[in-house]
Order: sequence, then C-alpha cells, then structure tokens
Amino acid sequence: MSTSAVPSPWKLDLRAVDKTFRTASGEFRALQDLHFHAAAGEFVCLLGPSGCGKTTALNIIAGLEKADRGEVLMDGHPVTGPGPDRVVIFQEAALFPWLNVRDNVSFGLAARGMPRSERNQVAESKLDMVNLHEFADAWVHELSGGMKQRVALARALALNPDVLLMDEPFAALDAQTREALHLELQTLWSETHKTIVFVTHNVREALVLGDRVLVLSARPGRIKSEFRCDMPHPRSMESHTLVDMAQAILADLRAEVQAAQKESRREWLAT
Repeated sequence: MSTSAVPSPWKLDLRAVDKTFRTASGEFRALQDLHFHAAAGEFVCLLGPSGCGKTTALNIIAGLEKADRGEVLMDGHPVTGPGPDRVVIFQEAALFPWLNVRDNVSFGLAARGMPRSERNQVAESKLDMVNLHEFADAWVHELSGGMKQRVALARALALNPDVLLMDEPFAALDAQTREALHLELQTLWSETHKTIVFVTHNVREALVLGDRVLVLSARPGRIKSEFRCDMPHPRSMESHTLVDMAQAILADLRAEVQAAQKESRREWLAT
C-alpha cells in the first residue's frame, strides 16, 4: 500500500483495493479493484453474499490487514495500520469477563493513561447513551447478548473515534433485540455524527440503518451496485417503502448469492 498522501474530499476513501489470501489449499482473491468512499458523518452499509470480502474490507480499513494493492485514505492520509481514529465493533462483543461493565467501557481510556476519575465519568456518560447506566457495576456474565453489544458500543464511543467499523454486530441476536438496537444505533448516530461503515448480510438491516447500501459481488468482492436510502430516521423494518427497496436489492443480490454458492461447491469438489 502506498504511503504518500493523496488529496481526498472524503472522510474515508478506498481506491482500487486488492487482497489475496494464501492458504495451505492454495490462493484465493478476496477483493479485486474495490472502490468506495464515505463522507464525514455518513452511514454506509456493505452488503453481499457470504465470503464476498465484506469483513476483509473492514479489516483493511481498520489497519488489521494490509491490501496487496490500492490505498485506503482517512481525510486524505493513507491508512498504514490500526489507529485511534477507527474502532471496530465485532459480531462478538469481546468484553473482559474479569472487569465490570464500567471498567470494560473505560478500558481503552486506561490504556491511554487517563486518570480513573475522568475515565469513569466518560464511561458512565457513554453507558447513559446506550441506556445501561444502572448496570455499570454488573459483570459480563450477568448481561444478555444485546446488553453486551451495547457495552461494546459504549466502549467504542468512549474512545471518540472518527469512524466506527461494525462487523455484523447484531447477527447473533434475536429479532426483537436486534430491532431495539437498530433504534438505539440510529439515535446514537444522529447524536454523535460519527462516520459508520456497517457490514451485514441482512438487506432490511442495511436499509434501516444506512444512508447508502453498497452491494458487493461474489468473491472476489467489488462494488456491484449502490442504493441510496433517503427515508428519515428512525426507520422500521416494517416500512412499506423499505420493504419495496429491499425487494429491488434482493433481485440485484440474488445472482451474486448464486455465484458464491457455485464457487463454494467448485472449491469443495476440488479438495
């Protein structure tokens, strides 16, 4: 990846990103010539079939993986590794079971050397934002799955990053909990104006949350199409307009899902 600064009007800008993985069973290209951008304060959803490179793209933005070719720019400056301007929220909340909720939220602030009294204030303000203030002294094993993800979100917000990178954070939750978290995330986004890149395989989830939905092709992943959703927030999965848009995206996505299934079958037969 180049390390030269390249002018960009975008908060986040991916340019011609390629990524190939080398495994014991051979090479496979995860991403090919991937281009997309996000403006400051924009909510962008990456949608595509399993194995299309959505998580790989997120990891490259986070600086956890390096692209083989192309550039990722933040405010026009190349991303060369992890940084405090980007925080990832994973599908699993990845909380520390030996810490209470407050200390989980303030963990990154402690690592930065912030005094305990200050980091406790920050942690409690973020727990207020996710409606978990009364659970500040609770232990991780006492929380439901949805509560754990809200703690993970509070922990990310405590670090005050420019960009939140969310990798299917609600996929393992039941429908009612997921819908409640959709509403909470929409509220948090409107309050904080963070730039969010959200990976999902759920079409309606993408439309409930995103300003734009970018559909990735089957592997190697690249942007196949883009859908803009201008409906006001908060949105509901039951909205007739949203359901109609979901049908259009599903029609566009269907061929890519079938292509991904064929590729998986081909690879299985080759082993």
